[in-house]
Amino acid sequence: MHATVSTLKAEGIRPPVTRKVTISPPIRNVAVDAYRGLVMLLMMGEVMSFAKVARAFPDSLFWRVLAFNQNHVEWAGMSLHDTIQPGFTFLVGVALPYSINSRIVKGQSFGKMLAHTLWRSLLLIALGIFLRSTHSTQTYFTFEDTLTQIGLGYTFAFLLAYCKPKWQWAALGAILFAYWLAWALYPVPGPNFDYAAVGVSADWHHNFTGFASHWNKNSNLGQAVDVWFLNLFPRASRFVYNDGGYLTSSFIPTLGTMLLGLFAGRWFREVAPKIPIKRFVLVGLALMAAALLLHVTGICPIVKRIWTPSWTLFSGGVCFLFLASFSWLIDVKGYRRWAFPLVVVGMNSIAAYLIAHLWEDFIIENLHINLGSAPFRIFGTGLEPFMLGVTVMLIYWLTLYWMYRRKLFLRI
Repeated sequence: MHATVSTLKAEGIRPPVTRKVTISPPIRNVAVDAYRGLVMLLMMGEVMSFAKVARAFPDSLFWRVLAFNQNHVEWAGMSLHDTIQPGFTFLVGVALPYSINSRIVKGQSFGKMLAHTLWRSLLLIALGIFLRSTHSTQTYFTFEDTLTQIGLGYTFAFLLAYCKPKWQWAALGAILFAYWLAWALYPVPGPNFDYAAVGVSADWHHNFTGFASHWNKNSNLGQAVDVWFLNLFPRASRFVYNDGGYLTSSFIPTLGTMLLGLFAGRWFREVAPKIPIKRFVLVGLALMAAALLLHVTGICPIVKRIWTPSWTLFSGGVCFLFLASFSWLIDVKGYRRWAFPLVVVGMNSIAAYLIAHLWEDFIIENLHINLGSAPFRIFGTGLEPFMLGVTVMLIYWLTLYWMYRRKLFLRI
């Protein structure tokens, strides 16, 4: 099929010309789908309850390691579980150049694409609020979860995709520096600060000292913003603090993570069919090294829960290394079959996200009603939570496989 289209000037997209182009089904980046699938499986895998099993086997290093990596670290640092949200966000950025180019080839105007981007942003925010409200007596307005954070920054990432690379890098630097500076200028809590009043217990041993104390839990600029902002919405009770220290304003440095993904997506397209693995590795290592330097010097600690600028750099570096690993295995070495279970999930990530958040209790309840507990105790009561979780994960995957076979992909 042939069509005449006028392409728009967008970074990573061909310059505007009017000519005949051949429109063919887009070739999917299997490595990206597989990486996205891993991210979603890590999120869905919470149902396997490694922490419960670790408590049943307190002397087992194996289960302690698994439990650690299935939970977020309490403040500074990173576990495997902490890579989920930056991975999902990073991959949104990777997909942007492909998505924009696909829409241009179909003849969509910039105005139409912008309108669709705004709609997608609002829908992501609304969906995030809806999922957080499922166990509430009224709408629970909160903006710190994965979907709302992406939704708040997505339109800005789309607009920046139309800038030259130097301006994209400049925007990334400006975002992270301005965010860091605002926090650095906000007063640190005094010696008589009542941490208990903001949900920080007396035995909390993760507070920083000195300059780094600007990034302590629930005593920072982001906390002050949320006390003002979240109380503008109807609530069952006045917002005082978030138990985990999570913040609405984290969407600003989260946008930086999306931009790092945008760079990766552009590099994929620029050198295709080659794979820029060396560039991914070098950039990933450089980002991680810069973040570690900021952390050890106390200039900006690496804290995922408040998405510090150094966290943006460190987690972004990890994402680049993940992407390089998947690309090397799948595209360079040609090992594709092993990735199929991940691709099934990665190609339907929104469906996987909804299934994990909406189906878990229903499935577990019905497994217990219809099968009882005995089948899950086949290896002993200590492993019962794990066996139950494995069963739920299998149901999740088979559902997504059924959708995959029938080409049912949930898109926003």
